[in-house]
Amino acid sequence: MPLSDAAILREPTVTVLARPQFAEPAHLPVQWMGDATDGERLAEFAGRLCSMSQRNPAGRATREYLENIKKQGHGSVLEHATYSLLLEGVSRSLTHELVRHRVGFAFSQLSPRYVDERDACFVMPPAIIGDAPLETAWRAQITSAHACYVALVDSLMVRHAWIADKVHRRKMAREAARGILPNSTETKIVVTGNARAWRTMLALRSSEAAELEIRRLAVMVLRVLQPEAPAFFGDFEIYVASDRREAARSTYHKV
Repeated sequence: MPLSDAAILREPTVTVLARPQFAEPAHLPVQWMGDATDGERLAEFAGRLCSMSQRNPAGRATREYLENIKKQGHGSVLEHATYSLLLEGVSRSLTHELVRHRVGFAFSQLSPRYVDERDACFVMPPAIIGDAPLETAWRAQITSAHACYVALVDSLMVRHAWIADKVHRRKMAREAARGILPNSTETKIVVTGNARAWRTMLALRSSEAAELEIRRLAVMVLRVLQPEAPAFFGDFEIYVASDRREAARSTYHKV
């Protein structure tokens, strides 16, 4: 049977799961100035501890202080603030690329060994979207691969019927059949990273040189994180590149 339109995903979703909560120690109060999020104040507190400048002698607002931190390239204090995001509607091809850079990140991803993919969705590559003949050809290949997966799982369950433990038998069937699924198979992943690590990811993956699907995701992540912590991510600019797709760039390339 052909896949339904609902099984074909054309863009990801990004959900914030966790953000920093700062508890200022009473014996080391900072002379705060200006608006700031908990994550921004945590980074400022960490930075001021290094020089014991809690009295804020320069009279800087938190976001001015952190702007200077980025300008000076002292990004280590940004590592104290972490953000957890749920990424959905992304392909396994994308996550293979995303998890290559692990420093400052933690990843927990859907396992096709434990999850039955007979109801899987598939992410259409951005370069194909809008071209009817390409979309038709792509959908035909995806439909064929998915049908093969379902048939393999069913056959393997019969072949290994002698295994009494049904949970173990299902895992055996799925782990063998999942190899037939294409890289476009949708997955879900929880990503936790500190602000410095997120900046590195965004700089690399939102650039014009990045692969289109991960670039699209990086721009979406940037739009989510900028209001979470403007002082950490506000220097990134989203623009339309020469290929007519969105990209982003940062004022400070090494923080």
